[in-house]
Amino acid sequence: MTTPAVRCAGLRHAFGDTVAVDGVDLEIPAGRIFGLLGPNGAGKTTTIRMITTLLPAKAGAVEVFGLDAARRKMRVRRLIGYVPQQLSADGALSGRENVALFARLFDVPRRERAEQVDNALGAVGLRSDADRPASTYSGGMIRRLELAQALVSAPRLLILDEPTIGLDPVARSSVWERIEQVRADTGMTVLVTTHYMDEAEQHCERVALMHRGKIRALGSPAELRAELGPGSTLDDVFRAVTGDAFDDADKGGIRDVRAARRTARRLG
Repeated sequence: MTTPAVRCAGLRHAFGDTVAVDGVDLEIPAGRIFGLLGPNGAGKTTTIRMITTLLPAKAGAVEVFGLDAARRKMRVRRLIGYVPQQLSADGALSGRENVALFARLFDVPRRERAEQVDNALGAVGLRSDADRPASTYSGGMIRRLELAQALVSAPRLLILDEPTIGLDPVARSSVWERIEQVRADTGMTVLVTTHYMDEAEQHCERVALMHRGKIRALGSPAELRAELGPGSTLDDVFRAVTGDAFDDADKGGIRDVRAARRTARRLG
């Protein structure tokens, strides 16, 4: 039996009295594009931070390709490429310099760095613009540059937290084309969060819908639509799971809102 890319069992984390992730059981098959969906405050980013070892689980366990994330942190981190919501590219550096910096951070061997940096830039279609300052890039190019940063270490698991936030439809399509192509070329697993249900429906082979720290629905977009009834969309499934009335827990904190808006302005 193939080892799953990610397995979460009874995963739990709380910030003080606020339970952000509440007993999550989740298995992500290797080689798939998997969507983790839900409103702000649902627990998606907290779950991702535990998978990436950036946050310890208060209870439960996480395995990445069979490795215990709590006990084998460094080995797990070497398997992961992570693109967070917040801007991670430095506008003062060229595209190539940004990716080279990440190559050093990920301990890509010195003799291999130049080639892997060039390959990562080529994979996202930025080779011809690689020596321009990142400050001159469009929003879509910036997001593709951040994708190259995550790809330079040849990860087995690529995690994308709202990869197209603040982008126009053309730029969103461009980013997804690159994600799809890299996945097809390498066979890597992709875990993505997005608020765009059309993206999840088009690109994700399976999705999990989170609400108030728990997984409320799991399956392929087609399966979830079918459960709701003929003519249903993934938007309808989202509303059915989360409800139309959003309380304070669903809106996220002021820092989350400010960070998302700042990112959208800088990308757009």
